[in-house]
Amino acid sequence: MKHLNLQDINNLNHLYKINLVNSIAGYKSVNLIATKSVSEKTNVAIFSSVIHLGSSPPLLGFMLRPATVPRNTYENIIETGYYTINHIHDQILEDAHHTSAKYNREISEFEVTKLETEYKDNFYVPFVKDCPIQLAMQFVEEYTIKANNTKLIVGEIKGVYIKDGLLQDDGFVDLSKGKVATINGLDGYAIPNLKKRLDYQRPKIF
Repeated sequence: MKHLNLQDINNLNHLYKINLVNSIAGYKSVNLIATKSVSEKTNVAIFSSVIHLGSSPPLLGFMLRPATVPRNTYENIIETGYYTINHIHDQILEDAHHTSAKYNREISEFEVTKLETEYKDNFYVPFVKDCPIQLAMQFVEEYTIKANNTKLIVGEIKGVYIKDGLLQDDGFVDLSKGKVATINGLDGYAIPNLKKRLDYQRPKIF
């Protein structure tokens, strides 16, 4: 088994280290976060850091890298207070991945890809059309991670849109039926298949 200590990791080639540390975190969710500025310019970018923070109230978080360069997603969220989270599926992998390219604020990723906007129920920010799960989000708060100056953005779910056939009777959403993608590292996409669901576990009685 390959072993690397902290000194080994710190001495790695920059790109190799980025790939390594991102990959060893395991499979992650991968989503498109859409925003719109106060001047109504849209933006959409790929994120692999969306996490569940709680169900009551329904909160999700995602991580932002340090603001050493312009972060259009962050700026739009702070300006307007709203954004959408859209699950990536197998038919849009290439276009979704391309949103990681660094375009300036005046160019919308919707304009340079085949991704399309979709507005619902008068929500200010667009959703990404045809995504099997679409979430309307409102900004709640942010936390700076002092160790590396990244930010945890916390938002409350204001609306949920789920493709027909994915929502089960007990509230479970079967993402595999929607061919929802996951990501390994920064560029390794996979479409998981649900193997089994297991019962809620309680301590064994001896």
